[in-house]
Amino acid sequence: MQTHLLGYPRIGSNRELKKACENYWSGKIVLDELLEVGKTIVHSNWTLQKEAGIDLIPCNDFSYYDQVLDMTLTVGAIPERYQEIALKKSDPDLYFAMARGFQKDGLDITAMEMTKWFDTNYHYIVPEFQKNQEFRLFSNKIIQEFISAQQAGINAKPVIIGLLTYLLLGKEKEEGFDKLDLAQNLLPVYIQILTELENHGAEYIQFDEPFLALDLNEKAKETYLFIYTEIRKQFPNLKFIVASYFDGLKDNLSLAASLPVDVLHIDLVRAPGQLDEVLQAIPQTMSVSLGIVDGRNIWKNDFERSLQFIEKAIHTIGSERVFIAPSCSLLHSPFDLDSEKNEDILSPEIKQWLAFAKQKVYEIVVLKKLASGNADYQALQQYAENKKAIDTRKTSTLIHNQKVKDRVELTTEDDAKRNSPFSTRKEEQQKVLQLPLFPTTTIGSFPQTKEVRTWRSKFKKGELTAAQYDDLLKKETERTIRWQEEIGIDVLVHGEFERNDMVEYFGEQLDGFAFTQNGWVQSYGSRCVKPPVIYGDVHRPHPMTVYWSQYAQSLTQKWVKGMLTGPVTILQWSFVRDDQPRSVTCKQIALAIRDEVNDLEKAGIRIIQIDEPAIREGLPLRKSEWQQYLEWAVEAFRISASGVEDTTQIHTHMCYSEFNDIIQNIADMDADVITIECSRSQMELLQAFADFKYPNEIGPGVYDIHSPRVPSKEEMIHLLKKAQAVIPAQQLWVNPDCGLKTRHWDETEKALIAMVEASKDAASAYARQENLNNH
Repeated sequence: MQTHLLGYPRIGSNRELKKACENYWSGKIVLDELLEVGKTIVHSNWTLQKEAGIDLIPCNDFSYYDQVLDMTLTVGAIPERYQEIALKKSDPDLYFAMARGFQKDGLDITAMEMTKWFDTNYHYIVPEFQKNQEFRLFSNKIIQEFISAQQAGINAKPVIIGLLTYLLLGKEKEEGFDKLDLAQNLLPVYIQILTELENHGAEYIQFDEPFLALDLNEKAKETYLFIYTEIRKQFPNLKFIVASYFDGLKDNLSLAASLPVDVLHIDLVRAPGQLDEVLQAIPQTMSVSLGIVDGRNIWKNDFERSLQFIEKAIHTIGSERVFIAPSCSLLHSPFDLDSEKNEDILSPEIKQWLAFAKQKVYEIVVLKKLASGNADYQALQQYAENKKAIDTRKTSTLIHNQKVKDRVELTTEDDAKRNSPFSTRKEEQQKVLQLPLFPTTTIGSFPQTKEVRTWRSKFKKGELTAAQYDDLLKKETERTIRWQEEIGIDVLVHGEFERNDMVEYFGEQLDGFAFTQNGWVQSYGSRCVKPPVIYGDVHRPHPMTVYWSQYAQSLTQKWVKGMLTGPVTILQWSFVRDDQPRSVTCKQIALAIRDEVNDLEKAGIRIIQIDEPAIREGLPLRKSEWQQYLEWAVEAFRISASGVEDTTQIHTHMCYSEFNDIIQNIADMDADVITIECSRSQMELLQAFADFKYPNEIGPGVYDIHSPRVPSKEEMIHLLKKAQAVIPAQQLWVNPDCGLKTRHWDETEKALIAMVEASKDAASAYARQENLNNH
């Protein structure tokens, strides 16, 4: 038996990569210093795995921003608009420009699109493809990292995004071709990479092919077989691992088993029932990698259960054909549970149930020892401790709350319905709100400056009293309200300066949640999040946002939105308990949010936004399973939103999603206003709403907040015109793509002033056109 990992977290034990990247972008450090931080993280990760006893250690799983963007640079799939940067700048400048946009030295270039990595909260940079596109080996990162591992004495296994998965992750930027037609053009670059790796002594190569767990058409299946057959012909001596994950192979099993590769990795956390079929289907020349340690959640592995999988595989195909691994890359896991030292934040009782990336590495190694039949005393002791932790979690009194369970049981269909249809509500709301055409707003948060973060840190350390902290936040909130009034935004927000994270902030005030000091995971680029841990039944013991919303509304005659995170997003962006259906946990959260919505309304807040950016991301990977998920997800949102009067306007927000396939379900959510990310796609995402004739109001984002680039007023007017071409003007709102928390104030001020001016110009142009039409 051999052990291996599919990938390891790359942010560093203390988020060193985040800090280094942001310092490099702001000019505080030079490129060599950034590269040195990356090198240190990589070597530390390798050393940890080697000392733990992992047999095959992944390399090329590190990235300064995103592994898909790395592959785009590697194969030279650089969009035309970056060619001038490619000629004038270094590769890292080009790389970060593709991710973040570029606006200096006389150049003004938009970033590439970004979207969710399957059903995770990780975002990747979407490759852009043209008809008959040519590829070439542009970056040697894969080869250089393998050579570096060799020099460090690491038995390294290069990790490469599979050719088919890379193409399927991308987007055709012109009509009239299928991106799969580019496989033949791309194959020679993969052959070149593999030739270099073989020449430098590589033995195993891992190809990540998560699309094998998705619905594939016949053309994709044929292309898979063609590509791997060609690769095998060229490299008869290399050992290839094809890694599927995030779901079972299902109807793609015969395809996966027929690929001429040496090892097939399967996800037994997401799809434990597939093991028997896989063991029967694979040929005698193929080994199987058992993904039995959860790469996406933080619960301790159940050794007893995992050993049953391993023993079944050994009994069927022999131990020499069995590999033991996590279900997927540990990119989605926090770094090290040992860094959780504050018992006031994470109690010892809950901590004993958890395992972060470092602990998962040791779980893999211990499972191999136990399954090999030659376990030492330490391994047997670890097995006993594991069993004790699993048993105590099952019987813990922390987890269950009968009142919460009863309330879920008593929920009815009426709890998920507004009093009146949208057409009636719209009239009632306009009487109260008196909003202009093309009303402007923002998505919620304003820049969390260094000063704001320092106040929070000092308050947590006891260096500021509650009254002092409250006073500082009130001044920052008032400054933000006054500034929004000054530039003419129609619906204001309070800025969310009291909040650390849009999920963590709520979780800290809900029963059933636990927290960590250092449980950071990468969301995109340098952006890291610290997901809460949902360990038990969820309920709201007291109001969570009413104080700040009410304070902000008291400062102005304009309307201020109450800002909440929706139940599905809180679920998706947390580490969720695995001892009951996710739908039940989601309904518990929905009832807690419903109580908050009702309290905001009682406090005089007439516009309430319930953000659901993760509702699309939560879709199962197979379409046949979508409807069941969508039914309970939409119901959860409606439960949270439906306790208010017709005059209260409910908003929701979604970002980085393809909406075509779920547009009916979005309509079923029945939010009065939906705001969506649209700028990177140049309003393409809006077409789904137009084709559907979406009846409610829509705020398509007119500028990209994930880039430091500031768009011009003319650019936003152009996007608004594109929006008006497909959506009636009376339904349109004007807003940024997403919250402004990660941006700087100077960028924010320039962009929002331009946005308000663009809205006014669009409204004036519309009024002139209406006058002409009437005459």
